[in-house]
Amino acid sequence: MMRVFKNPYFVLACLIFWVNQVLEKYFGIFIPWIHEYLDDLLAMPVVLGITLQIFRWIHPQKGKFRFSKIQVAVGWLYFSFLFEFLLPKWSKIYTSDIWDVLAYGIGSLAFFVLINVNSTSNNAPKL
Repeated sequence: MMRVFKNPYFVLACLIFWVNQVLEKYFGIFIPWIHEYLDDLLAMPVVLGITLQIFRWIHPQKGKFRFSKIQVAVGWLYFSFLFEFLLPKWSKIYTSDIWDVLAYGIGSLAFFVLINVNSTSNNAPKL
């Protein structure tokens, strides 16, 4: 049974996110398009991946549990609403950007296709 935490696409998303954060926060390296959109692109695979693994630990279906298209879409809409509408109204450190919504959407699609797979089948994605 492949756990989410062993899925190569989940691991890759986490690794890229971590490297980007280290480059920005410790080395002050900011690459414009990457700085603006990479975290948003990786947010959904990372957050939904962690959430999926927790569900698989507690849900009766275990490794067969998958999020539905509707559940993934709700996650995408929730993140978009929170980070691109609500938080920019409450704090000046957040800015609203429609391209972030697109990045969350692409990340959600990548999660659904590459990470949200039945871990008990042999059709799990390979890098």
